[in-house]
Amino acid sequence: MTDNNRTLTSPLSHPDGADRPLLALTIVWHPDPERIGAQFVTGVQGEAVELSRYAPSFSLAGADELPLGHMGISREPLRIVRDALDGVSLHLPDSRMVVELNGRQLHDKVSLAADQLRDGQILALGRAVLLCLHWMTVLPKRNRMPALVGVGSAAIALRDQVAMAASNEMPVLLLGETGTGKEIAARAIHALGRRATARLVTVNMAALNESLACADLFGAAKGAYTGAQAERKGWFAEADGATLFLDEIGNAPAGVQPMLLRVLEGGDYRPLGAAQDRHATARLIAATDQQLDAAGFNQALLRRLEGFVIQLPPLRARREDMGVLILHVLGKEAGMRLPCALVAQLACYDWPGNIRQLVHALQRAILMLDAGALPQFEQLVRLPAGRSAGAPPEPSGQLAGQAPQARRKPSQLSEADIFNAMAQHAWTIQSAALSLGMSRPTLYKLLERHPDIRRADHIAVDEIRRALAASHGNVARCAALLKTPTEPLRRLLHKLELLA
Repeated sequence: MTDNNRTLTSPLSHPDGADRPLLALTIVWHPDPERIGAQFVTGVQGEAVELSRYAPSFSLAGADELPLGHMGISREPLRIVRDALDGVSLHLPDSRMVVELNGRQLHDKVSLAADQLRDGQILALGRAVLLCLHWMTVLPKRNRMPALVGVGSAAIALRDQVAMAASNEMPVLLLGETGTGKEIAARAIHALGRRATARLVTVNMAALNESLACADLFGAAKGAYTGAQAERKGWFAEADGATLFLDEIGNAPAGVQPMLLRVLEGGDYRPLGAAQDRHATARLIAATDQQLDAAGFNQALLRRLEGFVIQLPPLRARREDMGVLILHVLGKEAGMRLPCALVAQLACYDWPGNIRQLVHALQRAILMLDAGALPQFEQLVRLPAGRSAGAPPEPSGQLAGQAPQARRKPSQLSEADIFNAMAQHAWTIQSAALSLGMSRPTLYKLLERHPDIRRADHIAVDEIRRALAASHGNVARCAALLKTPTEPLRRLLHKLELLA
C-alpha cells in the first residue's frame, strides 16, 4: 500500500470500511525539528497502539521511519485503544513520565469520543514531545506545493482541490474565514495553471471607491467622467491573458455586480463612456469570508462564481499542522527557540484569526525571546472578552493556553495548590505564578516556606549529580526529581560546572 511518489510509508492497515476514518498520530513538536510533521497512521479497531520511546515508527516524506526516540519518553508504552464506535481510550504507562492532554496532566485512563478526535487532541509526553491524535480521511501525501503547508487531511484535500482548479479555466470561488490563506491558494492555482508565466492581477474589492469601481474594473474612455483626461485601462484589461483575483468579493459594490455577471456569462464588458464592448480573456478567481447566500449579494453572480468552489479549513480544524506551520513561518532555527509548553498552548487554541493571527503571535514571541524575555501565551494572544481561561479545559480540543487567573491572596492558597502549580508548569516560577494569579516575588516567598519544595542551594551536590544523570541532562526533569524550582537550579548547575 506504499507509493513512494505519492504517499508516506506508514504501518497502515486496511480500515474495516471505506467510510471509517484512519487514526493518526502526528508529531507536532520534538527536540529534533526534522521529526516535526512525521506521522503514524493506522486503520485497525480494537487493537492497542503502544506508544513509547521505541514504537511505533513515524514517517515523513523523504525520510526514514523512526520511533519518537527522545530520552524523556518512557520505555513503558502509553496504550491507545480504538473501539468499534470510533471512541478512543488512553491508558497511562507504568512510569513517571508526565502525560498531558490539551494542557491537563493525566492521572488515570481517559476516554475520548469520535467527534473529539475530529477536532484533534494534543498529547504531551514528558513535557518534551507533542503529538496530535486525530482522524485522517486520506492517506498521507508528499507536499508538492511548498506555500500550502500541512500534513493532515484538511491540508492534503486543499492541495488536491487547488491542483484540480489549476487544471482548468473555470471561475474559482475561495471560501474561508479571515486569515485562512485564500490569497495563498489563489497564487498557487495561478502558479500551477496554464497562465503561470503571465501576471496575477489582485484587486481588493473592499477597497474600491463605489463611484469609481466601474472605471477601476472595466476602464473608462477619455472624458467619461470629471477628471478623465485620458483613456483609463481597467483591471480586466490589465489581466488580459492572465489571472484576475478579486479578493473580498462579498464587498463588491452593488453597482458593479451586474457588470461582473455579464463578464462571466459572455466575456464581454464595456468601459465607462466607451462606444463598444471589449472581450475579457482573464481567468477569474474570487475569494470571500462572507456568506454570499445573503440577499445583499447578486445571487446570479454567485452562481457564476461557483464554477469551482474551494472551502479553506480554519486553523482549529488542523491542529496536527501546528508544528510544521511554526517552522514554515519562523524557520527551524528561530522556531525551535519556542518552549514546548508554549507550543502546546498554541496548538490547543482555536485561533479566530487563523494563520494570519498565528503569524503575528509567533513574530511577537521571537521579539520577546530576542529581548531576553520568556513569552507567555496570554501576551501573544488576546482572548475574547468574557473567556474564562484560568484552568485547563476538559479533553475536547478547546483552549488549553491559560491566561492569568484573577489575583488570589496567598492566604487563599493551600500548600497543595502551590506544589501542584509548580509541578504542572515544569517547576518554572514565572509560569506557576501566572497560573496562580500572583507576582513572582510573592511566589518566591511562599516557596521559601513550603515544606515539600526545596531550595536548590540546600540540596547535596551528590544528590544533584545523581538527579541530573537520571534526567539525562534535562534541567526541567532534574528539577522535578529534586522538587526545586528550575531557574535557581539551572544557575547552581552552571556554578558547579555540571551544565555546559
